[in-house]
Amino acid sequence: MRQTWRWFGPADTVSIPEMRQAGVEGVVSALHHLPPGAVWNKEEIEKRQAEIATPETPSGLAWDVVESLPVSETIKTKGPGYADHIAAYKTSLGNLATAGISTICYNFMPVLDWTRTTLRHRLPHGGTTMYFDLVDFASFDLFLLERPSAKDDYPEDIRDAALGRVQGLSDDDKIKLQNNIVAGLPGANDNWTLNDIKDHLQTYNEISDALLRQNLIDFLTDVAPHAEDLGLRLCCHPDDPPFPLLGLPRIMSCETDYATVLSAVDIPANGITFCTGSLGVRADFDGPGFIERLGSRIHFAHLRNTTRTSPSGEARSSFFEAEHLGGDTDMVTIVRALLAEETRRKTEDRPDWQIPMRPDHGQDLLSDLDRDSMPGYPLIGRMRGLAELRGVMAGLA
Repeated sequence: MRQTWRWFGPADTVSIPEMRQAGVEGVVSALHHLPPGAVWNKEEIEKRQAEIATPETPSGLAWDVVESLPVSETIKTKGPGYADHIAAYKTSLGNLATAGISTICYNFMPVLDWTRTTLRHRLPHGGTTMYFDLVDFASFDLFLLERPSAKDDYPEDIRDAALGRVQGLSDDDKIKLQNNIVAGLPGANDNWTLNDIKDHLQTYNEISDALLRQNLIDFLTDVAPHAEDLGLRLCCHPDDPPFPLLGLPRIMSCETDYATVLSAVDIPANGITFCTGSLGVRADFDGPGFIERLGSRIHFAHLRNTTRTSPSGEARSSFFEAEHLGGDTDMVTIVRALLAEETRRKTEDRPDWQIPMRPDHGQDLLSDLDRDSMPGYPLIGRMRGLAELRGVMAGLA
């Protein structure tokens, strides 16, 4: 597998030279400063490529994978301006193809991207990690946001625990919890108020799981053939976490969800971002089986691990970002299955036989604790994860 690493641009606390020293082979990045629905023009794409490496300052690295070319809420809801947003997306894909970037990750999560309640939870060894606590989330949903139907989404024991939890929060604690929950889109939601969140939720009042899934299929019906003609590979990231939040529909949480969407738009350009951390939060996740059945459509892999913790309720669970080899997912069997998929592709002479992967979501360790990096994207924690995964690959090879 091609060993890549996410980079948020010049403001990232981890530099390109540090990534090179860590053993990274390629870069995963995006134009985070452009809003969803905007065209990624050639100049902005070339600028980001030059920030990674120029002839004057060669890094040995290149922009290999886009994560993410965001799908706008207008597209997800098929709201006013839908056709314009689809056209802008296609134009952006064309400009990326011209720049030589062929793997495009995106997600179809409504309103929020990944969701955590604590961005730097202290671990027994002294480092920190991201944490999703179901009671904390219920406290926000029930008593801070005061979503009208929230009480129907939690069993009585979780509601009681949430009430006790919120009663112990200071005003500053409440603001911090709110900001943690809306932190999933880097830089986008820093100033969201509770009313902003309520307004966004209202746009989904009439959108069921079935309708959102159809909107995704319609989006791919419009966009994936264009990507295929350009020689691009689109890969949808799973819901993170893979269960409903805030009454919003969730449609890419398990293997069945992927099988449905892949069969509906059955062309190679319509593919998967195989994230073991997100999918692995579900106790029924069968990673090797997923790869055996749908592996030909995996265009990108996020190799990270999570550990489920209590409390849990109604198929939802608290969890934290674990060490790459230490969570609920058996990472060795996952890597073995992905390497076998690469071997199978070689026998078919597929030009995309090598799957780009990245060691997603590291813990903050050692000097990471003083860097204030983007949550989940420290230097030392990810370098440890990459080293462990590289060791597994070498051992299996």
